[in-house]
Amino acid sequence: MRSLKILLLSSAFNGLTQRAWLDLRQSGYEPSVVLFTDDAAVCRQIEESAADLVICPFLKDRVPHPLWSNPDRPVVIIHPGIVGDRGASALDWAITRQVSRWGVTALQAVEEMDAGPIWSTFEFDMPPEVRKSELYNGAVSDAAIYCIRDVVEKFASGFVPTPLDYAQPHVIGRLQPNMKQIDRTFSWHDCARFIKRSIDAADGQPGVLASIKGEQYYLYDAHLDSRHGLPGDILAVQDDAVLVAAGDQSVWVGSLKRKAQPGEETFKLPARHVLAGRLADVPVLDGSIANQAFNELAYQPIRYRESGHVGELTFEFYNGAMSTEQCQRLVAALRWAKARDTQVLLIKGGRGSFSNGVHLNVIQAAPEPGLEAWANIQAIDDVCEELLTARQLVVSGLTGSAGAGGVMLALAADIVFARAGVVLNPHYKTMGLYGSEYWTYSLPRAVGSEVAHTLTEECLPISTVQARQWGMIQDIGPRCPSAFGPWLLQAAKSALTDEQYALLRARKTNMDLEQVDGCRKKELAQMQLDMVHNRQQFAEKCRHFVYKRKTCQTPQRLIAPWALTPQRALVD
Repeated sequence: MRSLKILLLSSAFNGLTQRAWLDLRQSGYEPSVVLFTDDAAVCRQIEESAADLVICPFLKDRVPHPLWSNPDRPVVIIHPGIVGDRGASALDWAITRQVSRWGVTALQAVEEMDAGPIWSTFEFDMPPEVRKSELYNGAVSDAAIYCIRDVVEKFASGFVPTPLDYAQPHVIGRLQPNMKQIDRTFSWHDCARFIKRSIDAADGQPGVLASIKGEQYYLYDAHLDSRHGLPGDILAVQDDAVLVAAGDQSVWVGSLKRKAQPGEETFKLPARHVLAGRLADVPVLDGSIANQAFNELAYQPIRYRESGHVGELTFEFYNGAMSTEQCQRLVAALRWAKARDTQVLLIKGGRGSFSNGVHLNVIQAAPEPGLEAWANIQAIDDVCEELLTARQLVVSGLTGSAGAGGVMLALAADIVFARAGVVLNPHYKTMGLYGSEYWTYSLPRAVGSEVAHTLTEECLPISTVQARQWGMIQDIGPRCPSAFGPWLLQAAKSALTDEQYALLRARKTNMDLEQVDGCRKKELAQMQLDMVHNRQQFAEKCRHFVYKRKTCQTPQRLIAPWALTPQRALVD
């Protein structure tokens, strides 16, 4: 059979769309991407591409009539809900109602949203105490990839999708309304777990609107705490979070977005930044690992423990963004950990992204964004320097996806392990940046100069399988986070003596520190031009990212050759 022309129609080239694109390529297909701009442009692009099958991994827009009504080219929606579930707030309701089972359904687009015939479905046990972004990037993403593979196989074999029939006993999903703020609302007199669950169900977008110090904010990034106080009072500040008393215990809130006035736009920032002028009398807690014992249940963005000769340092920054201050805290933690009597230093991420480099939101909010960006890049370079110069064998564990400087931070380690299914974006160019984090040393050291040039110029995501083939990572661990942690620790323990890593251990002892320092200086000279002098429109690109401006066209690098008409190829 001829090769299928598979097109991915998506509102953004987000993590799930990237996973789908990579998985299809790994299966031998050459998928093309169309990012949704407007109905006319999308219809024109898809018609001209002559695609056989359209799959929508992440689509917030309604499929235009000319697309879904074409009987010869199915448009399949990947819906984050069980069979019969309909509506845009599927995960919000699932978390709020604490369902025990959930799933993903691949259904054909029809006139009525989410009501089309079923191509595939996959169910899973709901993780406990899960936030929406964690659920979406974890179990939902895994189920979606299964469904996409299933759809492609079924389409190739002439499968006819099954009509949605609510009379069938196994169809327990139902049409659900879009969740509104009135459905999410809570009182600070409610129990802390209920408050956290409300925030978890709105994590990422849209947040939960609540009052703090008499002002309205959208809340994100919640963590439980056992301390008590008058409900609604701010009890303490630690790192970027504020501790707010609830009816029984209390809740750490890591990020806030101020409610906008008419005609105004606001965006998420660390809670302490947003409330900066109103925290003068609030106690500030010491969150340093030197004074805080490891506790997975407590709010500890940076935590440390030892297991035999391995020191394990976990850093968990919301959305993988690392501000100047967060980098400075991580540097202090690394220096403390490096002074310990250990032989291996394992650095790993938390529940979300491993790292995506500098904190663009904090940069955008600064009085002089360019100068804040300049400070931020030097601070994250300091983190990488601590890894490169450690006495211990340094192992990094990619617990989640990583982008730009976050990938290079991981590569500053001697040995890199990754959780199956994470996606890496080892490039800076799309943000108008040359890049730093010692990438001109660490990336060629791992993959060679030719592949390093390709990765940074093509600006495409890569899978862990590709990364291992090229030498960016040394091994891939279990996809399940609870299984990956023990696997990673055991791999780090073995790395000290395992013969397959002998060359990497020897490479550490032969490091040319003058060369390493020279790479940093050359990179920062370029970054000063980009960040301070705006050589490649970093300021505009940062602003568009922070304010979530919709793309005006699909980047050419995401369009497969078969989907390019002669006219479009000429224009591009």
